[in-house]
Amino acid sequence: MPNIRPIIHPADELIATMDRIYRYKMTTTSGGNLSIRDDVGDIFITPARIDKGSLTRQDIVRIAADGKIHGRHKPSSEHPFHQAIYRARPDLKAVVHAHPVALVAFSICRQTPDTRLFPQAAHICGAVGYAPYELPGSEALGLAIAQAFARGFNCVMLENHGVVIGGRDLADAFGRFETLEFTAKTIIKASQLGEIRYLSLEQLALAERTRPAPNEFQPGPATTSEKELRRELCDFIHRGYRQRLLTSTGGSFSARLNKDSFLISSYGVDRQSISPEQLTLIQSWQREPCHMPSRAVQIHRHLYEQYPTIHAIVNATPVNATAFSVTTGPLDARTIPESFLFLGNVPTVPFAAQFGDGAEVAAVISPDQQVALMENNGALILGKNILDAFDRLEVLETTAEALINSRPLGELCPMTAKQIDDLTKAFGKI
Repeated sequence: MPNIRPIIHPADELIATMDRIYRYKMTTTSGGNLSIRDDVGDIFITPARIDKGSLTRQDIVRIAADGKIHGRHKPSSEHPFHQAIYRARPDLKAVVHAHPVALVAFSICRQTPDTRLFPQAAHICGAVGYAPYELPGSEALGLAIAQAFARGFNCVMLENHGVVIGGRDLADAFGRFETLEFTAKTIIKASQLGEIRYLSLEQLALAERTRPAPNEFQPGPATTSEKELRRELCDFIHRGYRQRLLTSTGGSFSARLNKDSFLISSYGVDRQSISPEQLTLIQSWQREPCHMPSRAVQIHRHLYEQYPTIHAIVNATPVNATAFSVTTGPLDARTIPESFLFLGNVPTVPFAAQFGDGAEVAAVISPDQQVALMENNGALILGKNILDAFDRLEVLETTAEALINSRPLGELCPMTAKQIDDLTKAFGKI
């Protein structure tokens, strides 16, 4: 199926993106502003002092290339720094500014998140710049921010003022924004668990190395069972995004179609809105044309070949489980019966093993141990079906969150060896 060029007016795109940011509590009713610069140099920007939770396309303001303002409202008071960024970086076509909680925490401590925490953050966000405090809406603030962008940064922390992020389009800027906030959240969570492990330049280079992609093949008409599986897989990917178990740019989910075929999420496709047509069909290590599968496809393929009883696989980066994956402390699932029965003794897949042919991963995770952490890369879950994999992912994240939340309360009191033995005898393996 050929790729279709999306056609959407800047006002509609700004409204949809602001709604997404507000819905996930990454800004407040009055905070934050977004803009898009079109091909003729006009800037479309969110208005000043208008409820971010109920914007309409009539609320969006257009600042023409000649400086004239069009619209029923005043543009955001921060429009000077949007204009300054566009002057400094002609390659950028969209800007996101907001006050998400984790990034504000860094901002008020005058720190920047280290994106070497995991490969996706380093790849999408790059190094993070810093702009010293200036009065909001002032030309001085615009100059400070523009200078940071001129040095090549795409993400810039503002001292005591949140973050500003640029992109080649609004989807690109939003993906960076969401990924950076997730990185900041993970660092804050992980700091409660012990020393945080950041990736070396050699490890980042390993993650960026080109991986062999399947050759293309022309599939026949989709069967009814394939159509149903595509729908079900998309439904759970959407749910995973809503539950904050996946981000717009991170996480892969696959499901076995038959002995030689499986469907997998495609690389670079927004997890919030992925459609059945945007999944990639892999058959006998070939892919349907016009699709590029997730970069984890080789691991999924090996696990399906190795374990015939496995029918779904998910790689995910839920924030609490990911916090455990970037520290050396174990994730002890002996918390409540459900956690231990679903998770077992959670092992960790070494970082380098994640970029091989899958054999080293299969040595850690199996039908007998369906959940594992991926060192500096979240979690990997196997399932008998899509629901089973998703259920285990949810249990993993809630268990990790409970463990982190228990830290201020005192020492963890895990279930005893006898309780675990009795539990195992009563319920066996789930």
